[in-house]
Amino acid sequence: MRKPRDYDAELKALSDRAKQLKSRKVSQLGELVTATGADALSPEELAGVLLDAASNTDAARKEAWRKRGAAFFSGEGKAKARQRTEREPRRAPTEPGSAQPLFDGPGAA
Repeated sequence: MRKPRDYDAELKALSDRAKQLKSRKVSQLGELVTATGADALSPEELAGVLLDAASNTDAARKEAWRKRGAAFFSGEGKAKARQRTEREPRRAPTEPGSAQPLFDGPGAA
Protein backbone atom coordinates (compact mmCIF):
# COMPACT_ATOMS: atom_id res chain seq x y z
CA MET A 1 0.00 0.00 0.00
CA ARG A 2 1.28 3.46 -0.90
CA LYS A 3 2.00 6.10 1.66
CA PRO A 4 -0.53 8.98 1.45
CA ARG A 5 0.86 12.33 0.32
CA ASP A 6 1.08 15.14 2.82
CA TYR A 7 -0.31 17.97 0.71
CA ASP A 8 -0.05 20.51 3.52
CA ALA A 9 3.68 19.84 3.97
CA GLU A 10 4.27 20.01 0.22
CA LEU A 11 2.34 23.29 -0.03
CA LYS A 12 4.30 24.76 2.87
CA ALA A 13 7.60 23.70 1.27
CA LEU A 14 6.57 25.33 -2.02
CA SER A 15 5.50 28.48 -0.22
CA ASP A 16 8.81 28.67 1.66
CA ARG A 17 10.72 28.17 -1.59
CA ALA A 18 8.73 30.95 -3.27
CA LYS A 19 9.54 33.31 -0.39
CA GLN A 20 13.25 32.46 -0.67
CA LEU A 21 13.23 33.11 -4.41
CA LYS A 22 11.45 36.43 -4.01
CA SER A 23 13.85 37.50 -1.26
CA ARG A 24 16.84 36.55 -3.43
CA LYS A 25 15.38 38.44 -6.40
CA VAL A 26 14.95 41.61 -4.33
CA SER A 27 18.49 41.27 -2.97
CA GLN A 28 19.95 40.78 -6.44
CA LEU A 29 18.06 43.80 -7.74
CA GLY A 30 19.56 45.92 -4.96
CA GLU A 31 23.02 44.59 -5.76
CA LEU A 32 22.50 45.42 -9.44
CA VAL A 33 21.44 48.98 -8.65
CA THR A 34 24.54 49.43 -6.52
CA ALA A 35 26.92 47.75 -8.99
CA THR A 36 25.76 49.93 -11.90
CA GLY A 37 26.04 53.14 -9.91
CA ALA A 38 22.30 53.76 -10.18
CA ASP A 39 22.15 54.17 -6.41
CA ALA A 40 23.40 57.73 -7.02
CA LEU A 41 20.02 58.50 -8.63
CA SER A 42 17.07 59.61 -6.58
CA PRO A 43 14.26 57.07 -6.32
CA GLU A 44 12.12 59.28 -8.56
CA GLU A 45 14.83 59.44 -11.24
CA LEU A 46 15.41 55.71 -11.12
CA ALA A 47 11.68 55.01 -11.34
CA GLY A 48 11.41 57.36 -14.32
CA VAL A 49 14.24 55.64 -16.15
CA LEU A 50 12.74 52.21 -15.51
CA LEU A 51 9.27 53.32 -16.58
CA ASP A 52 10.71 54.80 -19.79
CA ALA A 53 12.59 51.58 -20.52
CA ALA A 54 9.54 49.43 -19.79
CA SER A 55 7.32 51.43 -22.14
CA ASN A 56 9.89 51.54 -24.96
CA THR A 57 8.88 49.61 -28.07
CA ASP A 58 11.99 50.28 -30.21
CA ALA A 59 13.50 46.84 -30.82
CA ALA A 60 16.88 48.24 -31.91
CA ARG A 61 17.19 50.29 -28.75
CA LYS A 62 16.23 47.30 -26.58
CA GLU A 63 18.85 45.18 -28.36
CA ALA A 64 21.48 47.86 -27.69
CA TRP A 65 20.50 47.82 -24.01
CA ARG A 66 20.64 44.01 -23.96
CA LYS A 67 24.15 44.02 -25.44
CA ARG A 68 25.31 46.64 -22.98
CA GLY A 69 23.83 44.62 -20.10
CA ALA A 70 25.48 41.43 -21.34
CA ALA A 71 28.82 43.24 -21.53
CA PHE A 72 28.30 44.50 -17.98
CA PHE A 73 27.61 41.03 -16.62
CA SER A 74 30.56 39.53 -18.50
CA GLY A 75 32.83 41.99 -16.71
CA GLU A 76 33.52 44.36 -19.60
CA GLY A 77 31.08 47.02 -18.45
CA LYS A 78 31.71 46.90 -14.71
CA ALA A 79 35.07 48.66 -14.89
CA LYS A 80 33.66 51.33 -17.21
CA ALA A 81 30.66 51.92 -14.96
CA ARG A 82 32.90 52.14 -11.89
CA GLN A 83 35.26 54.61 -13.62
CA ARG A 84 32.36 56.74 -14.83
CA THR A 85 30.75 57.01 -11.40
CA GLU A 86 34.08 57.77 -9.72
CA ARG A 87 35.09 60.59 -12.06
CA GLU A 88 31.69 62.17 -12.74
CA PRO A 89 30.10 64.02 -9.84
CA ARG A 90 26.36 63.78 -9.51
CA ARG A 91 24.64 66.30 -11.72
CA ALA A 92 22.93 69.29 -10.16
CA PRO A 93 19.16 69.25 -10.44
CA THR A 94 17.86 71.10 -13.48
CA GLU A 95 15.22 73.77 -13.54
CA PRO A 96 11.64 72.51 -13.57
CA GLY A 97 10.32 72.14 -17.09
CA SER A 98 13.71 71.66 -18.73
CA ALA A 99 13.88 68.45 -20.69
CA GLN A 100 16.79 66.06 -20.36
CA PRO A 101 17.15 62.64 -21.93
CA LEU A 102 16.65 59.77 -19.49
CA PHE A 103 19.33 57.72 -21.23
CA ASP A 104 22.33 59.26 -22.93
CA GLY A 105 24.43 56.16 -23.55
CA PRO A 106 25.05 54.16 -26.70
CA GLY A 107 22.01 53.80 -28.89
CA ALA A 108 20.32 56.89 -27.50
CA ALA A 109 18.28 58.82 -30.03
